[in-house]
Amino acid sequence: MEKNIHSRLLIIGSGPAGYTAGVYGARAMLNPTLIQGIQPGGQLTITTEVENWPGMKEVQGPDLMIQMSEHAAAAGTNLISDHINKLDLSKRPFEALGDSGTLYTGDALILATGAQAKWLGLESENNFKGFGVSACATCDGFFYKGEEIIVVGGGNTAVEEALFLTKFASKVTLIHRRDTLKAEKILQQRLHKNEKISVRWFHELEEVIGTESPKGVSGVRIKNIKTGVKTTMSCKGVFIAIGHAPASELLSGQLDLHMGGYVATKADSTETSIPGVFAAGDLTDHIYRQAVTSAGMGCMAALEAEKFLSHSE
Repeated sequence: MEKNIHSRLLIIGSGPAGYTAGVYGARAMLNPTLIQGIQPGGQLTITTEVENWPGMKEVQGPDLMIQMSEHAAAAGTNLISDHINKLDLSKRPFEALGDSGTLYTGDALILATGAQAKWLGLESENNFKGFGVSACATCDGFFYKGEEIIVVGGGNTAVEEALFLTKFASKVTLIHRRDTLKAEKILQQRLHKNEKISVRWFHELEEVIGTESPKGVSGVRIKNIKTGVKTTMSCKGVFIAIGHAPASELLSGQLDLHMGGYVATKADSTETSIPGVFAAGDLTDHIYRQAVTSAGMGCMAALEAEKFLSHSE
């Protein structure tokens, strides 16, 4: 294997943002190299039905990512299966060292490493991911029309998800370890006024209950952290809403970060605090976190990278 690979445009990350950046970068004749990372395709590879991708009434998440990767490759993007463990953004060309030992360099760099939902770490939670357990209400809420739903968390994300889910669910129960919420006051007011929502204070999720054939959630077991009393509740969906963690570990001290680790970009742009470095998708988006918005940012990043390269050359 080559130990040094140079590209005019280097893309790190392979979700909708990365693959879209690859398509647009290739069409701009930048001969982009895209490093796919540990989980090629990102979070959509662990998603089942996707019903909000324009032009497709329904598509499996892994299938959509395969189509996007094939599109990027057909357009001329050099896809490489490797994981970046070190970045040097102090000079151009920018340098990225892979687990394979290969050093990748790029005259412009697009970061699309995404973000991961935070999970509780329960074995049963992991078992039912994609089969009743989710971390995205806007992605999966539609599947629970008329059903009872559990939401776990107490911050803005949890309250916003609970409120959103009332559009579909017959009842939403919020599970929270404390007796007060961390969410903004206006969100708390809306939650308490909504007749579809009830709150279980001082409780934590202990186990997700369900069936294996067909696979699906049928309930949860929760525990009162003060009394230790355990309760079983029926539900069809469990939404874990305890926050997201952007994959920005390698960027700390090199790029401006905000909102708990998300890459800060200029207004209406994917430009970061370093000229020639662009960020797209969930790595920078702490608000929408949708496949379609990530793809849009990937397009923006590639167009801005092409403009940067043409001006710098």
